[in-house]
Order: sequence, then C-alpha cells, then structure tokens
Amino acid sequence: MRPGLVKPVLRQWPILVTAVVAAAMWAAWLGWDQHRDVQPDGSTTGPYEAWQVIGLVLTLPAPVYWAASRRHFAAAVLGTTAGLTAAAYVDWSDDSSGLFVVGVGMVMVGSLAVTAAASAVIAAVTRRRRRVRP
Repeated sequence: MRPGLVKPVLRQWPILVTAVVAAAMWAAWLGWDQHRDVQPDGSTTGPYEAWQVIGLVLTLPAPVYWAASRRHFAAAVLGTTAGLTAAAYVDWSDDSSGLFVVGVGMVMVGSLAVTAAASAVIAAVTRRRRRVRP
C-alpha cells in the first residue's frame, strides 16, 4: 500500500470501532431475550424488557465519550448511529409487516440527535479542560 493511502484509511478506524462497539452493545443488551410475554388479560409485551433498553442507553455514552474526547466527532456521531441502525435493521428485519423500517428510521434519527448533542457537550468540556491545564 502506498504511504499516501495509509493516512486516510487510518482516519476511518474510529468510525469503524464505534460502529462495531455500538452494534455489539445492541447484541449484548437486546439480542438475547426477545420473546414476547403474554399477560393474563391476553395482551403481549416485549420483545425487550425495560432494564435491557436502560442498560443499552447507560452504556452507549462510553464509546461516544472515547471518540469525542479524542476529537473524532464524526466517529462519535456517525459510527454510533451506523452501528445502532445496522443492529436494529438486522434484529427487526424479519417483521413481515414492513413497519420495522419505521422503527429503524426512528433509531437512526434518535441516535444521531442524541450522539450529536452528547458529542458537543463532551467536546466543550474536554476543550475547557485542555485550556485550563498548564
């Protein structure tokens, strides 16, 4: 590989890392317990329990912080969004109604908005810390 090609390829690693970590977190939290529970009145709940989604939401800031604090803002936002969107698509694509596309779109838009806001806050805080240090 020519030396001129190495630098652009290495710039893409943080995006790939955050995407893989986000997809792995989806699989770890939401990928194993996906049966619907039938309530006594006949209604169904699920496929996820509330604690699974809360666990995912509480652990996702770690890779976002990792990327944003190292000034890889595109990786923090786009990598996390791509990983969650891909995981949701793979997880929900067996839905025969086709409405899973709406859910995947909501995951994409929501994760894009939240990771962009979180990255902006992380960038401001870490930038302020760098200025204060001698």
